[in-house]
Amino acid sequence: MKSVLENRPALRAEIEKVAEVAGYLWQKGWAERNGGNITVNVTEHADEAIRALPAISERYPIGTELPRLKGCYFFCKGTNRRMRDLARRPMENGAVIRILDDGASYEIIADAPVKPTSELASHLAMHEQMIATGNGYKAALHTHPIDLVAMTHNPAFLAKDVLTKLLWSMIPETRAFCPKGLGIVPYEMPSSVKLARATVEALKDYDVVMWEKHGVCAVGPDIIEAFDQVDVLSKAAQIYQTARAMGFVPTGTTQEQMDELQRAFNL
Repeated sequence: MKSVLENRPALRAEIEKVAEVAGYLWQKGWAERNGGNITVNVTEHADEAIRALPAISERYPIGTELPRLKGCYFFCKGTNRRMRDLARRPMENGAVIRILDDGASYEIIADAPVKPTSELASHLAMHEQMIATGNGYKAALHTHPIDLVAMTHNPAFLAKDVLTKLLWSMIPETRAFCPKGLGIVPYEMPSSVKLARATVEALKDYDVVMWEKHGVCAVGPDIIEAFDQVDVLSKAAQIYQTARAMGFVPTGTTQEQMDELQRAFNL
């Protein structure tokens, strides 16, 4: 069977971005074993031939109803698949799925019958929210940055916007490239509908949210942009933790300096 990427350069480019980011996540140590997930809305690249493809799987329930996703197509990392393998062979370690007319189930259409991420309910709920807001975002990323997850084990950092202000103050790029800051989702069972709903609620105000003691979710216009936001937050966390390891509490930029940055860059 031909790959869905054959003679579809735009779709291939999106999958290549996924593979690129998957490699970064593994290299950074943010994707142990099969940890982390990526989903990208590829509906705009689903031509008539793709829409006519028969299912190569049974019909699976999503676990929640997402009416705005009816007829949408997504590339998803496979469940129990490793990011390092997704980086090398994306179509063997991920799949293209089609959301069915009920908005509550999906089927796999290509390239291999690889069932998507166990966090699919959370990811698709994020995509539903992105479509609802009309922000044009197409990608959702979940990963486990060591420094950021460590900070969620301190209750003092879990109050609203405490981590946002701390991380913004570590280096100006964080304020510039993650302007909405970092939302916090209190611990919920991984893969649960409750986690999905809490994540969607947080994404009304943020583009990046922490799952307490678990990991980070980020959304963006493509998977590179979603990754970049997590990357700058992680760098800020490393600066803070390095200063503490050196024996002092970093002063951080002042509120006045951050306000000046906000005005200068229209953040």
